[in-house]
Order: sequence, then structure tokens, then C-alpha cells
Amino acid sequence: MNLRAMPRLLVIAISIAAAAAVAACNPAQGAMEEPPLAGAAIGGPFTLTDQNGKARTWDDFRGRYAAVYFGYTYCPDICPTDVQRTAQGLRRFQAESPELAEKVQQIFVSVDPARDTPQVLQEFTSAFGPDIVGLTGTPEQIDAAAKAFKVFHGKGKVEEGGAYLVDHSNITYLFDPSGKPLATLPTDQGAEAVAQELAKWVR
Repeated sequence: MNLRAMPRLLVIAISIAAAAAVAACNPAQGAMEEPPLAGAAIGGPFTLTDQNGKARTWDDFRGRYAAVYFGYTYCPDICPTDVQRTAQGLRRFQAESPELAEKVQQIFVSVDPARDTPQVLQEFTSAFGPDIVGLTGTPEQIDAAAKAFKVFHGKGKVEEGGAYLVDHSNITYLFDPSGKPLATLPTDQGAEAVAQELAKWVR
């Protein structure tokens, strides 16, 4: 077919149709991917105490994205690693998108209320960043929060001297500003992977 011999408007119409066909073959291009945790029953109301001794509820964090992790300060390896990688990932994300990063709140919830007092939480969270919120409470409050967030936890065997470990899920959930779950942050893959995941969902 000789395009030069065709009327100008017909050529434009064919070009538009071709572009539409290409777009139809790539529906994900320009469209936001469905969050992997969309519709999941994860998260819910709680009342806990932060590292400054202030009562905090889940509603206090509405209007911001929330990166939530359940762990404990006496954890020998996994908890500090996960918290650190989340904090580092958030800082990398902040370097690329400072305004978007301001919308994200990192939250650490203790599953060891017997030892994790507000003062202990303050020392722990401040080691990773000044803006992390640490939360603790009574055993009943922690159990209720863990149940709402689908987190397993259980106290291990008490050794001589009173030391013990706490078994728990090590998942970092990302929630949207309305409190709905979006995705998990891949702390096992490092800070860069965390930053990339934040960039996918924070708007």
C-alpha cells in the first residue's frame, strides 16, 4: 500500500488505530498493578503504647502508608536485620522520592511485652532511625494485635538465668493510608529490594 497516495486524514486514522492495538497488547503499561495483598483480611484496630509512653491506636496512622513488623528487641539476629533493612530501604526510597517517602511510617510492634518496655523500645528503635514508632502493651493487647495482623508468636523455653527466645512471624507488611494491606516488603533481599517495592505502591 502506498501511504503517500492516501489522504492525510486516513493516514492519521490508521496510525491511531495501530497505536491502540499496541496498547491493547500491553494492558499493564501505564496501569497500576493489583497489590498482591489486595482484599486480604490483615490488620485491624489495636490500642498499644509507644516508646514515649503514649497510647496509640491503629487509626493514629491513617493518612500515611505503614510498614509494620512484629518482633522483639532481644531477638539475636532476624529482628534487627529486618528492621535495619526496612529503615535502609526507606532511606534509599527517600533519596529518590523524598515527598513520597514522607508518607511512609515504619512501625515495630513487640511480641515480648514482659521485657520490651517503652524505654527498651526507645533504645532499640532509635538505633535504626529517629522516626520509627515502637509499640508494646499488655500480653492481651499484643495477642489481639498479632491476631488482627495474622502474626504468629510464642515464647520459647526459659533457660537458666531467665533468658528465652520468642518464635514469631518475620513479615513486614505495607499498608495503604486507609489501613488496607498492599504487599510485603522483601527484607530478605536487602534494602534496595525494599526501596523498589516501596516505589511500586507509594503514590
